[in-house]
Amino acid sequence: MWSLVCAAALALIAHTPLATAADPVYPPWQHGANNPALNKGVEFTVHEADNLADFHGNLNDPLLVIYYGGNSFFTMAPLVKAFEAKSPHYKGRIYFETLPPGLLTKQMANGGTITVGNMTWTVKPDAYFAGLNAVRAQIENGVLTGPPVPYVTNELAIMVAAGNPLHITGLVDLARPDVRLAMPNPEFEGVARQIQASLLKAGGEPLKSMVYEQKVKSGSAVLTQIHHRQTPLFIMQGKVDAGVTWQSEVAFQSQAGHPLAAVTIPSEHNTTEIYAGAAVKGAAHPQAARDWLDFIRSPESLRIFASYGFKPYV
Repeated sequence: MWSLVCAAALALIAHTPLATAADPVYPPWQHGANNPALNKGVEFTVHEADNLADFHGNLNDPLLVIYYGGNSFFTMAPLVKAFEAKSPHYKGRIYFETLPPGLLTKQMANGGTITVGNMTWTVKPDAYFAGLNAVRAQIENGVLTGPPVPYVTNELAIMVAAGNPLHITGLVDLARPDVRLAMPNPEFEGVARQIQASLLKAGGEPLKSMVYEQKVKSGSAVLTQIHHRQTPLFIMQGKVDAGVTWQSEVAFQSQAGHPLAAVTIPSEHNTTEIYAGAAVKGAAHPQAARDWLDFIRSPESLRIFASYGFKPYV
């Protein structure tokens, strides 16, 4: 009997996907590429256990601090590299966070202080990047200094497992009882507003209510806190079947070699986001903020965004 139990356990282990250092299932997925610090000291990252995926760089005397809306986190490693090549005095002196914009505004309201697990630190931003409307709102609130600087646009897509096993063809299919969803939380993830607008275009209030109310209540849809990390992870773990994200996020996941794919949302149902940034009022490094805002609209920057499907703002 014991031998049968052992054999069954070994068979289960053999068919259970495990995260490895070479090919982790768990964020940050970029193997340290998004950390611009020069001296990294003792490197200690345990995927799923000890892992600060959305905090990057060295807090010790940075020359530029950026709060950058997290759903395009993957662009920051090549952006920082290109920026440092043009302005080498910033090399190794950039710190940035890639949380959802709503969480970043809460952090700003709390004086730049944040707690993750057992660690609390304070770092005030020089520049803030999110959707254009969110940036305008913070300018009106006196948190940012205008005018806003728009730079690229993006559109929505449905993220599914590679091969699309449930044959999801559009937003209406998200109401199906057999489709488990991960959806951004409207409380602090701005993309939820665009998604709800698209659901209304595709199926009216009944579709929006089914996805964001009825399925949440029944447990067949979960609301994420960091959708750009959780949605792909949950799909790869088999916890959900689909989630609406920006198309650029699926492009990054595909480029990273993860078993994920996009279901295109037609233009009549899609919603376009305009990304923008602005300097923070009273920033410690105002010239650095201006330098980054100038750079993010440069040809080098736009080429990086284009590689993930973003389009330049016109």
